[in-house]
Amino acid sequence: MGKYVSKHLIKDETVAYETRLHWVIFFSLKSILTLTIAAWMIRWLSEFVITNRRVVIKTGFIARKTFEMNLSKIETVNVEQTVMGRILNFGSITIIGTGGTKETFHNIARPMAFRKAFQELC
Repeated sequence: MGKYVSKHLIKDETVAYETRLHWVIFFSLKSILTLTIAAWMIRWLSEFVITNRRVVIKTGFIARKTFEMNLSKIETVNVEQTVMGRILNFGSITIIGTGGTKETFHNIARPMAFRKAFQELC
């Protein structure tokens, strides 16, 4: 479990599922130009967690972006995968909350397992 999530768990909250960015991020121009250091940092500093109470997603280090939403406030989790994404098991997840909140995260490893873990908790 990542440091951010472990520090911000609330009373009686437990981690139900955790994933990370897929290794396909190492094949981007940014990764190649920085000798994969950028990709390692991005992958290491990103956390995608479902707890028994909420979804917590944290990206970044200096410019940190966090997304936290109670499970009861999430209407659906959509998964988009290309053909290559299906073969290598990565894709994008879009979390749609009540009131129209919509957040998309790309290059997530095992996106179908992420959605399944969410559905099992609701």
